Amino acid sequence: MTKRFLYLTGYQWVWVLYLAVAVYCWQFKYFRHIDNNYLIFRQAYYHARAGLNLYLLYPAEYSDVFLYGPTFTILVAPFAIPSEAVGFLLWQILNALAFLLAVHLLPFNKRIKTAILLLCVIEFSNTSHYMQINAFIAAIIIISFMLVKKSKDEWATLLIVAGTLIKFYPVVGLAFFLFSRNKLKFIVSTAVWAGVMFALPMLISSPHYIIQSYQDWFHELNLKNSMNVSLTGSIDWCIMGVARRLTQNAALPNTPFLIAGAIIFAIPLLRFKQFSSLKFQLQVLCSALLMVVLFSTGSEHPTYIIATAGAVIYTMMQDKPFTTFNMVMLVLLLVITGLGPSDAFPGPAREWMSSLAMKAWPCIIIWIKIAYELIFKNFPADEEFMLNKQAV
Repeated sequence: MTKRFLYLTGYQWVWVLYLAVAVYCWQFKYFRHIDNNYLIFRQAYYHARAGLNLYLLYPAEYSDVFLYGPTFTILVAPFAIPSEAVGFLLWQILNALAFLLAVHLLPFNKRIKTAILLLCVIEFSNTSHYMQINAFIAAIIIISFMLVKKSKDEWATLLIVAGTLIKFYPVVGLAFFLFSRNKLKFIVSTAVWAGVMFALPMLISSPHYIIQSYQDWFHELNLKNSMNVSLTGSIDWCIMGVARRLTQNAALPNTPFLIAGAIIFAIPLLRFKQFSSLKFQLQVLCSALLMVVLFSTGSEHPTYIIATAGAVIYTMMQDKPFTTFNMVMLVLLLVITGLGPSDAFPGPAREWMSSLAMKAWPCIIIWIKIAYELIFKNFPADEEFMLNKQAV
């Protein structure tokens, strides 16, 4: 029998925790007028309606620049049209609910889902504190995978296409095509949604403006990518960034790492005999969640909810999730990845960890382990895996 406290189960209380974190971060930021990232998202809608260049500086409105795709300008409308207080609150709650729903859909019992959510809550707090969209992006990747598994490719591809046109990371979801039971439907719906989502923001602007905005977006991403490369600072926390900082060589190129990462990710996708294993497919999902962060120069503190989700799901879906190695890695995920860049550590320690991009290290180790297993390990039949992971 499920234990309850104040009429809620432990799993339900974790949902309350996530919503409480979202609301707390909203009030903390809004009432102190430090909601810059939300203002960037909100103003993108009004800039699109006015036909203004999305990717210029608007210092009278906010600091920094908008870096998301033009499609985002209409998708953010429900959070831009209400008052700033209401829109910002809804934005925070959306990101929490999206991530909660994604974990809820995973094929595990509630005990495992509760553990996953608890182990990810620090990173969720980080991304919520920065008002970022990363929890939503993680949710898109996870939910699109589960929709493919449920043979709802038309909705899976909607999420993949929309997510890609927002922040590009969800493009990795196209790999789930290999697990689809109706590949023609996947291809056709991807093409249809690509056309629809590309044109959708034209409802509030014009075709010429949106086409030009996509060109501006790609130019801005290329510029930002070159600016991200650094031996210091709180960005470029990826595999390439770690290599640059360890070698103290800022000129170390991204391309060899990106090619190597793509090959390592792709090799398991040629192991067709393993596709019948749900555990194999879920491990590909975990690899994808980690890879999009670990091979992006734009990876920073609040981005790691995506990678941490992959690392934690992988760990908790194992037959023995609490081995010595896994326990060590979970502690490192919580302490180094989750708390390392925060005020939980004194300033000198934070600066030292930042100078080595140590936030990425636990995720890199786990991704390497996942990749090794995907390439060399034989995975169990679904019946055995599901018996272990869905038992009440």
